[in-house]
Amino acid sequence: MTTEALQTTPAGVDRDAGWRDVAAVVGVRVLGRLRLIASAIRPLAWVLMGLAVLFWIVGQIAGWSEFTVAAIVIAITVALCALFLIGRTAYDVSLDLARTRVVVGERAVGALTLANRGTRAILPSRIVLPVGSGRGEFGIQRLAPGEEAEELFAIPTQKRGVVKVGPVSVVRGDPLGLFERAHRRDEPVDLFVHPRTVLFDGQSLGYLRDLEGLPAADLSRDDVSFHALLEYQPGDDLRHVHWKSTARTGTMMVRQFEETRRSHFVIGLSRSSADYATPDDFELAVSAAGSIGLRALRDSQRVDVRVQGRELPAGTGKQLLDSLSAVENSKPREGGIAELAGVVSATIPLASVVVLVTGPRVSADDLRLACSRLPFGARVLAVVADTTVTGPALRRIGEADVVTVGALEQIPLALQKVLA
Repeated sequence: MTTEALQTTPAGVDRDAGWRDVAAVVGVRVLGRLRLIASAIRPLAWVLMGLAVLFWIVGQIAGWSEFTVAAIVIAITVALCALFLIGRTAYDVSLDLARTRVVVGERAVGALTLANRGTRAILPSRIVLPVGSGRGEFGIQRLAPGEEAEELFAIPTQKRGVVKVGPVSVVRGDPLGLFERAHRRDEPVDLFVHPRTVLFDGQSLGYLRDLEGLPAADLSRDDVSFHALLEYQPGDDLRHVHWKSTARTGTMMVRQFEETRRSHFVIGLSRSSADYATPDDFELAVSAAGSIGLRALRDSQRVDVRVQGRELPAGTGKQLLDSLSAVENSKPREGGIAELAGVVSATIPLASVVVLVTGPRVSADDLRLACSRLPFGARVLAVVADTTVTGPALRRIGEADVVTVGALEQIPLALQKVLA
């Protein structure tokens, strides 16, 4: 091989690689165009185009002019319908929900505004607005330059959850439904359907030790709220010796304090499907957790909410209700109320009050096991949601108060019994 051949070979390789790159780019673009065209063809159009080809072949082979004429008619019909896709759909779309947060049973009202900001008219089209698993459709007439069209709609909210509204799609198609071209024009909006809650008066149920806390009935030898003087015991902190009293009595005296604590409120909501008899029981449990959590937040308590698998944001009432809107039943393999109590104890060992919310299928032994796993010294309240009971019932399991409620309105009365 000559030196000249050695020098020209790399240049040839580079040219071949360049052509391959160009071919790959062109192929990707062509494939994208073909996919775009195919997405606009409805199943009925494929059937008619197949029939047109079949009739043409049969007419040519068998010499039957009827099949040939039918093939031509079908082909012309399909071609005319395809012409309806030609045209602009450049609407300026605005999706506005009057309220993005509603309570179960309330109607969410919104408005869809479409404007033609261009210089040419836009032919009639169809607007598709997905709402959760369903969708709404609106017919928009021809819009001249500068014109606007507004469509009002209402979203029923019989079920708690987070409903995705949108994105808005502008659909152009033909009268026979052979072709359809859709363009997304707006971003989706989340509609939070909050659980029902009840307002009630309450009081703090527990505290954590804190410099900014409130004095409690428990006595301590080391805190900031002075209570009394006691004789020195081995192990007492010498910094708390009251020297004037010691000199006067001749016995070493130390200060005794009241513990100051700040409330750390923890709600453990079981979402295990094995704990509930009916979906209504689960919805009642979610509403109970929301009502108790809102009461604790109004008392300026720190609130943490746990369910199987994750922690729910609950820094404010809005965050709490938004989080509860998205809570769904979990599978039994994720554990029940006892496993949830173990997670609470491991992650929040300094909780002062723990409220466990569960369903009627949880046995007394399971509740006793769950309560035994909670942090030592925490006050424990278990709320059982059972829609079959007619009134609130109170019982005691170990060191925990257990209340059973059959309706959301029974929660204030049930907590009054606990605090009595």
